[in-house]
Amino acid sequence: MGHLDHAAYGWLTPALSYVMASIGAALGLRCTVRALAATGASRRNWLLAAASAIGTGIWTMHFVAMLGFEVTGTEIHYNVPLTILSLLVAVLVVGGGVFAVGYGKDRRRSLVLGGLTTGLGVASMHYLGMAALRLHGEISYDPLAVGLSVAIAVIAATAALWAALNIKSPVAVAVASLVMGAAVSSMHYTGMTAVAVSVSPADTALPGATAMQFIFPLAVGLGSYLFITAAFVALSPTVGERDASASARHLREPTVTAH
Repeated sequence: MGHLDHAAYGWLTPALSYVMASIGAALGLRCTVRALAATGASRRNWLLAAASAIGTGIWTMHFVAMLGFEVTGTEIHYNVPLTILSLLVAVLVVGGGVFAVGYGKDRRRSLVLGGLTTGLGVASMHYLGMAALRLHGEISYDPLAVGLSVAIAVIAATAALWAALNIKSPVAVAVASLVMGAAVSSMHYTGMTAVAVSVSPADTALPGATAMQFIFPLAVGLGSYLFITAAFVALSPTVGERDASASARHLREPTVTAH
């Protein structure tokens, strides 16, 4: 059995991955709050932004954490198509959960459906990302730890969507995002405790790309996207601010009287 190191760079990758998960959760929650206060195309657009923020944040969290994953006795490469597929799955399935909440008539049913869908999407992304690993050996999983990680993902997703439906103030959203980031990180590292690797040393070259060749540049790009989206959301006026601005303009307009 190969020795697994989940934090080869110390606390750097766990801490950075937690930050990315929290940023993605914060953006997703703020966008969902904006969506619930909007109608028509505006609601749809805010929900799309929420799905992309949460999905991207979770994916970036996972692979930033994986930058610190090493197995003694073998290099680790990643299958590029599977890695990209895991990103698409994260965004699309999270989008399904967010839209269920955004357009659902029965909030309780929508919350259960959205939490289950989003949680399974998070878990699917994680294990698709793990399936993309290429190394000299065989990977096996402890079913109990896998099941626990999926349960954590569903609970975390449901809690996040509940927060989007019930929490409006920026401070409360920030706290909820930190909790969500911790839950997503817990899901990841619980899933990683399920992993065991039987190393078979070989001189043949591994297929795929190394983490620094592919994962690191993509994670940096997606992290930049999250920060740009954060700036956009922060600078975009809320419905209340737009209404207040419109009222102020109306009050400043001169009143024309008929003679």
